[in-house]
Amino acid sequence: MVLEEVKEKLSRLEVIWVDQGYSGKKFADAVKRVCGESVRVEVISRIGKGFETLPKRWIVERTFGWLNRFRRLSKDYELYSETSEGMIYGCLMHLMVRRLAALDD
Repeated sequence: MVLEEVKEKLSRLEVIWVDQGYSGKKFADAVKRVCGESVRVEVISRIGKGFETLPKRWIVERTFGWLNRFRRLSKDYELYSETSEGMIYGCLMHLMVRRLAALDD
C-alpha cells in the first residue's frame, strides 16, 4: 500500500542496492512490479569475514550516523512523516552550514 502511494516517484529509479537479506527473486519481482521493468536490483554481498567497506552502502550508513547525533531524530517522536522529513532537511542543512563555516576559518 505504501509503495503504491509513491509509485510515480519510484518509477525514476534505475538501481536499488540491497544487502543479502533482500536477495530473493520475490523481492526483485515486487520491485519491478512497483517501480517498472527498467529498475535493476543489485545485491551487495560480503567477500571476506571481518569488516570491509561496501560500495555505496557506507554513504547511507554514515548519513544515518550523522542524523542520530540530533536528539530529535534519535527516536521516532514525530506523528507525521512530513515533520520527520523536515527535521532531516533541517539537520542536514545545519551540518552543511557548519562545514562551510569551518572552511572560512
